[in-house]
Amino acid sequence: MVLASQRGASLLALAALVSVVLAGSAAAAGNKTGQVTVFWGRNKDEGTLREACDSGMYTMVIMSFLNVYGHGNYNLDLSGHPLAGIGDDIKHCQYIGVPVSLSIGGFGNDYSLPSEKAALDLFDYLWNAFLGGSKPGVHRPFGDAWLDGVDLFLEHGTAADRYDVLALELAKHNIRGGPGKPLHLTATPRCTFPPASYLKRAADTGIFERIHIRIYGDDNCQPYWELAWENWTTAYPATRFYLGLTADEMADGWVHPKNVYYDDGPTTQQADNYGGMMIWDRYYDKQTDYSSYIKYYA
Repeated sequence: MVLASQRGASLLALAALVSVVLAGSAAAAGNKTGQVTVFWGRNKDEGTLREACDSGMYTMVIMSFLNVYGHGNYNLDLSGHPLAGIGDDIKHCQYIGVPVSLSIGGFGNDYSLPSEKAALDLFDYLWNAFLGGSKPGVHRPFGDAWLDGVDLFLEHGTAADRYDVLALELAKHNIRGGPGKPLHLTATPRCTFPPASYLKRAADTGIFERIHIRIYGDDNCQPYWELAWENWTTAYPATRFYLGLTADEMADGWVHPKNVYYDDGPTTQQADNYGGMMIWDRYYDKQTDYSSYIKYYA
């Protein structure tokens, strides 16, 4: 409790720093883009999708997770959020310029893509349940709302998994709803480089629009994340890279906003293909107001 209080007090003290930034002090000017992505769907108490989009804090929202797939079964886990109304929320977010994607995978053990057929079957399900298609017998949980993209959040896998096939098939259908409406293909890996073979094979296709590098929650990566960031951004120059941060002050790898401003932000923004910052997740962000600082540093 003492540690949490100290951290909370230090965050409040950052109001002065934000004022300096807004006044034009640019101690960390860097290659800022202003792009901030947030994950939504991991806690029912985080509020609605519409509220997240209307907060003005985010330029993209990723719903999480489709956490069962690969063997003919599919499950969408939004942590108890009622599905009714989410379709309208998606349309609202899109109307105000905040795209909404769906992340597949997550922290469970009930997903895999052990063959090319499994990958193509997953594409078919995603396309007809969440994107621009429709098919008899395939339920669309958000009605006629079309999501803007697919994210890979893979915590496990094997060398046999064919996420490369899924990525290439999604790329073939890269127009969601007509000209000027791209399907955003993203991934959110741990920062360790090189990545596991199943993810590396997908990334090596070179067709991912962006990759969010998580620098939290991984003891093997946190001391060396700057080197890992350099390796990632160098290996995939056509992909935009986002610095993945946690808004949970008690989580392993949490970075104080002032350190993002003075250190992590300027370091990552040296890369020509820096894209922005990613926040895990909306629930913790509401508790800590983390993005109210981060959005000025992105």
